[in-house]
Amino acid sequence: MLHLRHCIVSCLLSSPATSPIFPLHRLLSAAAPAVSANPGFAAEEYLVHTCGLTRAQALKVSAKTSHIKSPTNPDAVLAFLADLGLAGADVAALVGKDPLFLCAGVERTLSPVVVGLTGLGLSRSEVARLVSLAPDRFRCRSIVSKLQYYLPLFGSPEKLLRALKNGTNLLSSDLERLVKPNVAFLRGCRLGDCDVAKLCLLVPWLLSTNPERVQAMVACAEGLGVPRESMMFRHMLQAVSLLSKEKIAAKLESLKNMFRWSDAEVRIAVCKAPKLLTKSKEALQSRSNFLFSNVGLAPAYIAHRPAMLTYSLEGRVRPRYYALKFLKEKGLLHKDRDYYSTLMISEKEFMEKFVCPHKEAAPHLAEDYAAVCRGKVPT
Repeated sequence: MLHLRHCIVSCLLSSPATSPIFPLHRLLSAAAPAVSANPGFAAEEYLVHTCGLTRAQALKVSAKTSHIKSPTNPDAVLAFLADLGLAGADVAALVGKDPLFLCAGVERTLSPVVVGLTGLGLSRSEVARLVSLAPDRFRCRSIVSKLQYYLPLFGSPEKLLRALKNGTNLLSSDLERLVKPNVAFLRGCRLGDCDVAKLCLLVPWLLSTNPERVQAMVACAEGLGVPRESMMFRHMLQAVSLLSKEKIAAKLESLKNMFRWSDAEVRIAVCKAPKLLTKSKEALQSRSNFLFSNVGLAPAYIAHRPAMLTYSLEGRVRPRYYALKFLKEKGLLHKDRDYYSTLMISEKEFMEKFVCPHKEAAPHLAEDYAAVCRGKVPT
């Protein structure tokens, strides 16, 4: 009988995730009374041969499952996962991440959680993704009430799952003590739920951290000259979330020296393009050298158009400059064409406006432009 149960579970886990889904764990549960505790049950062997873990993985986590004396509950859990559509590799990854999931009660906890989540609007495939992302939280029935709060905030299960992919702190955090106060404070800063959700994707700990830390971030953003009503406020919050006050001060000083800006100009540039605070010194230095030496731009011009410093030097800034230079030298383009305006448009629009119209007069332009985009030095 024990061998039969293992064969059934193995077949479930090896079958395609697209196979018809039905509650097979009930079939296994019905057979449970006929299986008594097996004194010879070896957790490590079960993890390898039934769950699909490697020997090294099983050895690492087997201590957490050493108290299991029978395959009855683990088999029911594996059948439950197969019922959700998880394939063998997904199950192995889940058990390797949270071996105690094998001890969860299917009828007592896991099945009611699925019922609760589908009742909130999640599809079974989304539930399967959730259990893979956070198996330890999934075996707590409180996950349903937490998603009931988060789903309206994020707007859809897909957006919430994307946030959880970056970190599952949201599911383990105290809603009343941390999350709700942080959300209320950010809403008071004129950020909509959509803005808060976008910030969470980039700053996974934003809502689960101490409220004083979020308040300090807001104060820092405002101190740099970006008011709460500004469109750049969310972007500045993201930038300062990664840096201490000392690092921000050092970055501002570095930008001043690198681009020959005054105090006022560096503030203008950072307020318009907060991402400058997160760019590496090497990346900014290479842009500075090219824009000053090759393009011949003035410091003030760059300070008022700092977005050009956020574009790829190799994939955008340099290739477009050489394409425009060639067209001007051949008399195919008005010499007063503003360089910045050509940087701001999409690649498709740039090709349509500046490359494709000159196929006859400059038949090799498209080829040469593509070569520069690949890193080739233009001739």
